[in-house]
Amino acid sequence: MTSISLLSALAYVEVILCAAGLIAVSVRKQWQDYGALGSFLAIRMVSDVAGLGINLLAAKNPAEAGALYYPYFYTYWTSFAVESVLALLIVYGLFRLAMAPLKGLQTLGMLVFKWAAGISVAVALGSAFTPGMTGMKYLNAAISQLQRTQSILTLCLLLFVTFAIRPMGLSYKSRIFGVSLGLGVLATNDLVQSAWLALNPNMATTYNYVNGIIICLVLVTWGAYFALPEPKRRLIVLPTTSPFLRWNQISEALGDDPGYVAIGGVPPELFAPAELEVMRRASLKMVTPFPAPAEQRVTASTAV
Repeated sequence: MTSISLLSALAYVEVILCAAGLIAVSVRKQWQDYGALGSFLAIRMVSDVAGLGINLLAAKNPAEAGALYYPYFYTYWTSFAVESVLALLIVYGLFRLAMAPLKGLQTLGMLVFKWAAGISVAVALGSAFTPGMTGMKYLNAAISQLQRTQSILTLCLLLFVTFAIRPMGLSYKSRIFGVSLGLGVLATNDLVQSAWLALNPNMATTYNYVNGIIICLVLVTWGAYFALPEPKRRLIVLPTTSPFLRWNQISEALGDDPGYVAIGGVPPELFAPAELEVMRRASLKMVTPFPAPAEQRVTASTAV
């Protein structure tokens, strides 16, 4: 089997596994929680099918191979950029699901994640700009930098989920952990691939085998997690001294609108007539009459 046929076989397997993952997500009715993952699998499958079709046309018509390079180029890089953005959305969704029992920390963490993702995109676009880097070269560099930034964020999330999985009532059989594990493997693979190709540009074909095998293993893992029943989430019982409980209470209080108290100087015009009447009657009830004592009353007999 030649190298081209082996890579094509891995691409066919990847298409089948993406389709199986989409079916598993649909059958389990998990699109509401894992819609970004389903979109990621769909984009990956469409991109692989398009790439295989272009390669087949190039094999049948070698004279047109040069012209077919541009459709393949744009298909690859467009799907690569969309997959990087969807990976960020997957990470965002996983954090939201993992922190669902602690609404305060969930809200605060999601806000921090949005800022981190926005800054990461801005840094990726800015760092890719160098003198002489214009057009498609700049776009390729920006997309590659965005992918590396997304990989680092994914690894940070995996580290958090690994340490917080028990306190959050999850287990290693939960889909949150399974999807996080797969994303972590993909992120590590992408970072290693980027460093490998920078040091060994002539070994791209060799690493393509490793990349294809790793992707297939990740897709098998995701399919297994969605095909198998997920254990129920345990009830979270935190001690009163738990930092999770304290941080959650603080986070919930940060977004509350405080009450307001009127301090003097309120003109009567601010109140409705009915309110003024209620306050007048209440004030009359609070006034206690003070009749003169019997021994102090002046009569004709005492006057004499």
